[in-house]
Amino acid sequence: MSKTLRSAAITAGVQRSPNRAMLRAVGFDDDDFKKPIVGVASGYSTVTPCNMGINSLADRAIDAARAAGLMPQLFGTITISDGISMGTEGMKYSLVSREVIADAIETVCNGQSLDGVLAIGGCDKNMPGSVIAMARLNIPAVFVYGGTIKPGHLDGEDLTVVSAFEAVGEYSAGRISEERLMAVEKNACPGAGSCGGMFTANTMSSAIEVLGLSLPHSSTMAAEDAEKADSAANSAFVLAAAIKADLRPKEILTRKAFENAISVIMAVGGSTNSVLHLLAIANTIGVPLSIDDFEEIRNRVPVFCDLKPSGRYVATDLHRAGGIPQVMKMLLNQGLLHGDCMTVTGKTIEENLVGVPDTPSEDQDVIRQWGKPLYQKGHLAILKGNLASEGSVAKISGVKKPVITGPARVFESEEECLAAILDGKIKAGDVVIVRYEGPRGGPGMREMLAPTSAIIGAGLGDSVGLITDGRFSGGTYGLVVGHVAPEAAVGGNIALVEEGDSVTIDANQKLLQLNIDEAVLAKRRAAWEPRPPRYKRGILGKYARLVSSSSLGAVTDVPE
Repeated sequence: MSKTLRSAAITAGVQRSPNRAMLRAVGFDDDDFKKPIVGVASGYSTVTPCNMGINSLADRAIDAARAAGLMPQLFGTITISDGISMGTEGMKYSLVSREVIADAIETVCNGQSLDGVLAIGGCDKNMPGSVIAMARLNIPAVFVYGGTIKPGHLDGEDLTVVSAFEAVGEYSAGRISEERLMAVEKNACPGAGSCGGMFTANTMSSAIEVLGLSLPHSSTMAAEDAEKADSAANSAFVLAAAIKADLRPKEILTRKAFENAISVIMAVGGSTNSVLHLLAIANTIGVPLSIDDFEEIRNRVPVFCDLKPSGRYVATDLHRAGGIPQVMKMLLNQGLLHGDCMTVTGKTIEENLVGVPDTPSEDQDVIRQWGKPLYQKGHLAILKGNLASEGSVAKISGVKKPVITGPARVFESEEECLAAILDGKIKAGDVVIVRYEGPRGGPGMREMLAPTSAIIGAGLGDSVGLITDGRFSGGTYGLVVGHVAPEAAVGGNIALVEEGDSVTIDANQKLLQLNIDEAVLAKRRAAWEPRPPRYKRGILGKYARLVSSSSLGAVTDVPE
C-alpha cells in the first residue's frame, strides 16, 4: 500500500473513504490501492523546442510504470526558454524558474505523499530544478532528459542556436549579408530537443547521468530518436526497482558523486552554469561542496572532448562516439572517477561501465585519446581577487590570450552593453564590466549570450574581456568571467569600478583584479549606496529578497 493510503488507514474508515473515492475518479481499481503511487513530473511545453517532445516520453514512461506495477500520476512543471528570452527582461525569470520547478515538484510529491518520482525535462533549468526537488524529497527518483536537438546545416556547416546569436554580431559588424543572417536563422534549429552543443542543457543532463540519477547513455540521446522514448520507458522500470529496494537520492548524491560530475564536466568542456547548479544541488542534499572544489578538480582533469561552443562537434556526435559512459570509463581508468558510487540502476558506477571500451574508437575525434587532450587542464577556472573575493567563474577553453589588462568599460545593464558593442564602441583591449545583473541585483542573474556573441561576431573574441555578476549561456566562449561575488547589488567591489579604471583578468594566476589603490577603493566604498530593488512585488521581488550569493549556488532556501 502507498504512503498516501497507509497514512489514511491510520484514521477511521469514514475518513479513509474520501481518499479512495478521489483516487477511483482518476482511474484506480481495487488492486491499484496496493501499488506504489509515483509522480511523473512532465516539463512538456510548446514554449520551446527543448520541451516540445516531452509529452510522448511521458506517455511511454506512464505505460511502462503501469507495466512495472506502479500507479503513475502525471503532473506538469514549467519551463522558460533561455534562447527565446535571451537579451530581454524575460531572461530574468530563467534562473528563477529553477526554483519554481523544484518547489512545484516538491509540493506535488509531498502534498500527495507520493512514493517516488520520475521527472522529465528539457531546457536548461529543468534539470537542476528537478534534481533539487529530488534532493529535498529524498524519495526514490529518476530523471529523464528530453533529449538534445540535432544540428542544423548550412553550406556543409553544423549549426546550433548560438550560430544565430553570433550571426547577429557578424551582420552588425558588416562581416556577413542580411541574406546569410536569415539563412542561419532559418537553419539553426531543425526540430525538437535542447540546444545541441555542450551548452547548459547537455552539460547538466551529462552531470545528472554521472551523479547517478539517470540511466547510462541517456544524456546525449537525440530528442527525436526512438531510443530516447525507449530510455524513458526503461527509466520507469528502474524507478520501480528503486522503490522496491528503497534506494533514495541521499544514497546516490554523495560527495564522491559530485566530484565525479565535476570531473566529467571538465572533460567535456561543459557550461559555467554547472558550477551554480551543482553548488545548489549539493547545498540542498547537505553535501559540503564549495566553488574552490571546481578549481582543485580542474587542475587534475584534462579537456579531451572537442565540443561546441569552443570546439567542433555537438552532443549527437558525442553520443555516436560512446557518449558519457565512454568519457567516464577513461576517467575511471586514470583514477579520476570514484567507481564505487551507487546509481539509481542499483549498480555502482564501475558496474555500469563494464563493457564500455577502455579507449574510444580510433575512427572518430570527438573524444580524444587520453594522451592527446585538447587542454591539459579543465576549462572552468575559479578566479578571485579584489573584484571577486568570494570567487567568479571563467570559461577559458579556446581562449588564445588568457591574460588581459585594459581600461574598464562600465555598463549598468546587459542592454547598455549590447548597444555599445553593436554600435562599434568597444575596441580591442577593453575590459567590459556588466553589473547589477547578479542574483539579487538583476534580479535573476541573466545570461549574457547576446553581448558575448556580439563580441565574437565582431571579431573581438580574443582581444576583449568581459566581467559580470550575471551568468553566461552554455554557448558562450571567449575571455569572459561571470558569477562575480559579492555582486554589485550587495556592495561588491564590482559596483565600485569606474570608467577607464585598469582591470586585469588573469586566468593563469586565477586573478580578477581592479588595479587601483586601496585608499581610493575605500573612499568609493564609503560613498556607495545600495540601489532600490528593481522589482518589489511578484516572483522577482520575492526572489531578490530570498536569493543567496552565486558562490553558494544562488539558492532561495538557505537555512538561517
